Amino acid sequence: MAEKSYVVRDRIPLSATSSAIEVNLERLDTYRIHVVPDTAAAAEVLLGELDGRRAAVITDRTVAALPAYRLTETLGERGLLLGSKIVDPGEKSKSLDTAYALIDWLAQIGFARRDVVVALGGGMIMDTVGWVASAFMRGVPYVNVPTTLLAQVDAGIGGKVAVDHNAAKNLVGAFYQPRAVISCLEFLQTLGPRQARAGLAEALKKAIIASPELFEYIERHAGALVQCHSSAVGPLVSAASTIKTELVGRDPYEVDLRRPLNFGHTVGHAVETTTGYGPVLHGEAVAFGMVIAVDIARARGLLDPALADRIVGLITGLGLPVRLEQLRSVPPVEDVLGALDKIREIRDGSLRFVLPVELGTTLIAEDVTEDEVRAALLRNVSADVPVGGR
Repeated sequence: MAEKSYVVRDRIPLSATSSAIEVNLERLDTYRIHVVPDTAAAAEVLLGELDGRRAAVITDRTVAALPAYRLTETLGERGLLLGSKIVDPGEKSKSLDTAYALIDWLAQIGFARRDVVVALGGGMIMDTVGWVASAFMRGVPYVNVPTTLLAQVDAGIGGKVAVDHNAAKNLVGAFYQPRAVISCLEFLQTLGPRQARAGLAEALKKAIIASPELFEYIERHAGALVQCHSSAVGPLVSAASTIKTELVGRDPYEVDLRRPLNFGHTVGHAVETTTGYGPVLHGEAVAFGMVIAVDIARARGLLDPALADRIVGLITGLGLPVRLEQLRSVPPVEDVLGALDKIREIRDGSLRFVLPVELGTTLIAEDVTEDEVRAALLRNVSADVPVGGR
């Protein structure tokens, strides 16, 4: 392709009268979320989004054995596959070590600025690959192709990318939006019930904070949703994606720390940190965190007891943990409180709880005490679970 020549003419006035130079920068990110029925449709959309660019696909060993990996073969057949990299599955791979290895790989295969990284997998892949894309060459384009329900309704959307650190979950991260998101419903048919339920927790979170209509939809279709029947899950993925993009669009860089999307995440992140990032799925931790937030809201008189029971009843009906001992790895109560203290330190002494008031209305509370959290935890744990000590 012939090189083009451009003339750039600037006339920038200089002033020595001001002691401070004010810098005003504005960035507008736009991208499309495609909810498609099958692999063939996903491949067509991906090729369209690449628009002739080369792609480097990053996935994990689990996805590499599934039909979703056929997208990589399609890119190879079209001469657009720069390379593919497979990492170990699970939260343990959401680390700086993995991220540095991926950066080394991109450099070795000759990845150029015009090329596109394709993140093919679940939440761990979305978060890790997104952060790698944000850091490599100061930012290269990436496309999310989420293969789990949790990634389709949450992790693959919104541009919050990060890897974990021993001190806290998602400690090393950035705000960096994808070029596109392609959610293929066919991929969800390979999910087991546990993974499906974990994704439903994030969808339910959005329903509680922003959509009574979606809450009622989940109530009506709970059984089909756990089975990931496409006729039921398609509207769920579209609705949850719409809700998240609307809420993120109001404050994409989280300048305002009062964020309803953090509902369930305060205690949820503490559970994940305490249990070592892995034994408890993110959606399971968030589900239990929502139960604790509901309990605190009820105890404060903010939430009608009947609605509190309805919310907890739906979480139970979806097969998600509502009591501490129902987690795959059961942390002592005091260990959870200790993890919350660390999170408070990282956040400059502030610990915010999103407390539901009614469906579609929340209160962002910065005055929830340790005693309130301890009491809520103890109300949602059996007597034979160790309390522990710090």
